[in-house]
Amino acid sequence: MEFKEIATVAGKPGLYKVLKPSRSGVILESMDAKKAKLVVGANHRVSILSEISIYTMTEEGSSPLQEVLITVEKEFEGDTGLAKGADNDEYIAFMKHILPEFDEQRVYPSDIKKLISWYRIIREQAPEVLQEGAADQGDGEEKED
Repeated sequence: MEFKEIATVAGKPGLYKVLKPSRSGVILESMDAKKAKLVVGANHRVSILSEISIYTMTEEGSSPLQEVLITVEKEFEGDTGLAKGADNDEYIAFMKHILPEFDEQRVYPSDIKKLISWYRIIREQAPEVLQEGAADQGDGEEKED
């Protein structure tokens, strides 16, 4: 599986594997034990994870989600050290550790909780996308400067 094949649907928990487009939208499969299939249409907000970035204070202004998740994997190897009931300060400290230049004004603790939740799902269901070389593969296109 590749990072560009994983999606999130606004208002629905968890992550979904993109199976294929349909006439009325796209067919997704939940990345959990149920493997439930879902058809989402144009009225749903579907985001592909490869298109999501985290706001930073750098010149670029953001860091791709996949790079952040690969950093989490390198640093923690599955154990983030955060309990379910961790407070907001713990989530912010975690984020500062993995991405020191993140924009604290635009990245909320709820975003960090979601990032950790997604990391756990991906680590269990598609650990290959968290490998160092996975970010370099991207979408297979060569980029010229």
